[in-house]
Amino acid sequence: MSTRATGGLGLVRSDFAGQPRWALVGSSALDHAKADHIQTRELETIPVDRQELRALVEDVMDALEPYGSSRASTPGGVGWLHVQHVPVRRFVAEILRKLLALEAWEPFATTPGPLGLAPYEGLVGLRTSSSREYLAYTVTWSGIAYLLGAAAPHNPTRSAQLRNRSRSSTANTEPSPLPADLQQRDVVALSWTSRHAATLMPVLAELERDGRTNLLLDLATDPAERCSPSAASGIDLRSAPSGLFAPSGTAEGLHLPDDEHVVRVKGYSLQLARLVRLLSVLLETSGGCTQPSWRTLLRAESWLDGVLSATRPHTVLLSNDTSPLGALAAHAAERHGANTVHVQHGAWTAESVAWPALHSRDIVVMGERDLLLARAWVRHPAGEVHVLGQPRFDALAALGREAQRRYLEKVLAPGNRRAPARIAVWACQPFSPGHLKTQADLLLDGLSAADGDWGLVIAPHPAQDPGAFATLLKQDGGPLVAVADPRVGARGCLAGADALASAYSTCGIEAALLDVPVLEIGTPGERTLDLSGHGLATRCHNAVDVAEALSALLEPGTPVPKTAMDAVCRWRGDSAAQVARLITQRAEASARSSDHVHHDASGATSASPQGEGVPAR
Repeated sequence: MSTRATGGLGLVRSDFAGQPRWALVGSSALDHAKADHIQTRELETIPVDRQELRALVEDVMDALEPYGSSRASTPGGVGWLHVQHVPVRRFVAEILRKLLALEAWEPFATTPGPLGLAPYEGLVGLRTSSSREYLAYTVTWSGIAYLLGAAAPHNPTRSAQLRNRSRSSTANTEPSPLPADLQQRDVVALSWTSRHAATLMPVLAELERDGRTNLLLDLATDPAERCSPSAASGIDLRSAPSGLFAPSGTAEGLHLPDDEHVVRVKGYSLQLARLVRLLSVLLETSGGCTQPSWRTLLRAESWLDGVLSATRPHTVLLSNDTSPLGALAAHAAERHGANTVHVQHGAWTAESVAWPALHSRDIVVMGERDLLLARAWVRHPAGEVHVLGQPRFDALAALGREAQRRYLEKVLAPGNRRAPARIAVWACQPFSPGHLKTQADLLLDGLSAADGDWGLVIAPHPAQDPGAFATLLKQDGGPLVAVADPRVGARGCLAGADALASAYSTCGIEAALLDVPVLEIGTPGERTLDLSGHGLATRCHNAVDVAEALSALLEPGTPVPKTAMDAVCRWRGDSAAQVARLITQRAEASARSSDHVHHDASGATSASPQGEGVPAR
């Protein structure tokens, strides 16, 4: 676990020559301060307008694109800002969130002035996260001062946490040797999370039953996220080469000298050269499949080019074409003349997507409500959107409710202890520890006040460290609480629950499909999947709402209309077959065409299953 580098600092007014100025000082210096002051950790808790934040992120990204996007590119022609857009965008959002909080603090808002940094503090740090692998980068308050123009002669760009991270440093961008036995394949699929694998495997199995040959590239760097060889029976499964995600090093072209180029944000002027310099830290220190470094991407592109040259697929199948590896793979597929098919693996909302952009030619979405979002986000000039459901949901009907109920009871009451009469499952996301505690308090207080005898089983997110819940298990009194085995997860126990609670886990959709009552939890304004807006969940802002929702479950409920369910997810048990049919018909139409350049395929006859393909443009 990392901690905020800014936790021991405060902001204090320090006028000079009659002009307002502000300085970052050690917290102890605030004990006797007479002027306006605030701890930076308090400053960071000031709420900001989320819609305004999103609009400002767009403004900064729009300015960054012409200024910096051509500063570095892969040999295949992918610009650094395109392929690293998601981590860059998240970092920019962190910067703007702090600027908005600063502006919302009345003493600074009424007398703004230059901001002096804390000497020797790193400019880029890490936020806390319960994720096992993902690094939550942030800008420090000294980094904010630096972006606003403060001189930083003694400040390293990296915080102590980043400097102390052990990593191999190499400039090697040569591809790893390709397996000698690679053969031509109809479809090449890429996976780097368990959700990708669970979404794509049913489609590949359908293609294999139809006589199509497939290759699944498992690029997961977290062992828990890898595809099981037993699940890939009959499909050629290959892992990423050893050391593919290890390289780090300088991102050439992104260490820019100061210049006059700025972007205006509310009354502030952010220096673009300095912004790019701080962004280079992300590209140089990140690692793993979700945040590959710039050097890793150079190496991965070369290796992937070799795989596609050897296998010559007609289709590259993805479950994420927006984050670095997905954007890189979609671009590589274009160069090799392969069609790209993206299958939505998680629920979307307008606020939940880090970068509203889809790069594949065919986009498969879950339900009707995803249609408008996908059409707005698709970037391919001949892109089409298909409402075909979720392949990994095909198997939901076969889940053993009784067996899952026995598992929940065993987890909560091992041995001969009595299990609670009613059990709720909490499907988590890898939030910060503080956010997790807020949600846990809301749930536990609600369970305690609800009618009936309730227990709670916590189902960690696949990317989450189960140790994040250790303190929650030490409750004095209150309902029984236990943590499900990460290998079981929410999918492995939700069918046996009396209710499922989550903020925006896709497991909420799975529970709704199985008629398990869903509670969408979180404070007012907190992001959810808005299943409650479709009548598939109850929105719970506080413990009282949770108690009332759970107590109401003692009475018979009203069945959910099929149309409401279809809006969120089309569930017929044949989604994998429909996606496989889309892939094969698209390939057959391309083969019949005299023009084999797939980005000109918009003139070909549509091969959309059941007429559900919708042109994006």
